[in-house]
Amino acid sequence: MKLALRIEVATLRGTREAAPRIAAMLKEHRAGATFLFSLGPDRTGRALASLPRVPRLRCYGPVALLSGTLLPAGDIGVRCADAMRAVRADGFEAGILAFDRADWVRHAVYASESWTRAAMQRARDRYQEIFGLPALTHGAPRWSMNRYAYRYGQRLGFRHCSDTRGTGPFIPVVNGELVACPQLPTTLPTLDELLVGGLNPDEALRRLLELGRKPPPGGHVYTLHAEVEGTMFAPVLRELLTGWRRLGYDLVSLHDFASGLDLSRLPRRVVVEQPVPGIRRTVAAEGAEFLA
Repeated sequence: MKLALRIEVATLRGTREAAPRIAAMLKEHRAGATFLFSLGPDRTGRALASLPRVPRLRCYGPVALLSGTLLPAGDIGVRCADAMRAVRADGFEAGILAFDRADWVRHAVYASESWTRAAMQRARDRYQEIFGLPALTHGAPRWSMNRYAYRYGQRLGFRHCSDTRGTGPFIPVVNGELVACPQLPTTLPTLDELLVGGLNPDEALRRLLELGRKPPPGGHVYTLHAEVEGTMFAPVLRELLTGWRRLGYDLVSLHDFASGLDLSRLPRRVVVEQPVPGIRRTVAAEGAEFLA
């Protein structure tokens, strides 16, 4: 059974320090993963409410929390291109989180078609500048999407995307239109969501492993945040990797997770907005079967 690791890397510090730390840990456990990078300016200070509700000063650091407000927004793609390429050179899949994460989480849900097209094209262009080849996957930060973004994922040539929450892989349907780019939704709660729900780190670890005992037919997708599991909660991630291995999981990238899927057999699901415990606003999610 497969369990894909979807890693959001939101900040300059996360790209430079936390992502390499997580990559080294994954290599120790022979685990694959997909790193979704923020590719442009680090304006984290403009979107503090969208960050995981953890001890942010310890996880993100004061510079990130002030970036784009009291401190200038460093360009992650310019200053950390070598770090991104090193992660990919280590055998991990690299994908797009956003060009400007703060801008995306603040505006994407209600954005126009022209805004969405420009934001996604800019991210794709920067990715190609950094890696020298086109991006094949996209994962919206904090699962913030709009109807245009699904279609542009298809038009930009993404093979698979992980922009939603749900129970398993599906073909998204937007306003009655099928989008020929499968969604690989996050199926498990995140560590920060469990902590906000009142569990301590040990209890959250046990809860995630317990949920993993009865996987859905398509396997699980787990989202982690480099600035969280790559800093003060790194011990929890280490125990999770060990525990999932003991449960018999093959820990893989989104690419490897999707490689065994028969697209013709995937369910067609309407995409919706729904609340998730531990997150202040609704997220993009797998809805009912289309024309059930």
